[in-house]
Amino acid sequence: MSEEKTFPMTLEGKTSLEQELDNLIAVQRPEITKRIQIARSYGDLSENSEYQSAKDEQAFVEGRIQTIRKMIENAEIIDVADTASDEVSLGKTVTFKELPDEEAETYTIVGSVEADPLSGKISNESPMANALINHKVGDTVDVPLPNGINIKVEILSVK
Repeated sequence: MSEEKTFPMTLEGKTSLEQELDNLIAVQRPEITKRIQIARSYGDLSENSEYQSAKDEQAFVEGRIQTIRKMIENAEIIDVADTASDEVSLGKTVTFKELPDEEAETYTIVGSVEADPLSGKISNESPMANALINHKVGDTVDVPLPNGINIKVEILSVK
């Protein structure tokens, strides 16, 4: 029997998933069911685009519900207190700069489930986060990029 994949995440990330699941089950699922019933009342389903659209959305929502349930069931909550205060780990916010003289960038390292780079949250599986994890403030780290180039960054702060 294969081992279940765990999903490392912060407590906030798990709470967010639980809220999304509640919304999908309590709000979106009933709305879609209602739309399907209305579309059925229009008659011939083979040429009913509203019916097909609602069925497609229903399939997406049901798939998302199953995915979220599996992620919550296999969640591994990361406790930042388990690492030194100046050490980069999942759940911490790190500020670094590319050497020799780029501007500082700040990201929170989260599990892949929570990743949202536009909101400043990068996955622990990303090349940048993966390279920074377990390093400390003041360390210079080589970061291998997907294009085959390595860059050097200096860790300025960890919160």
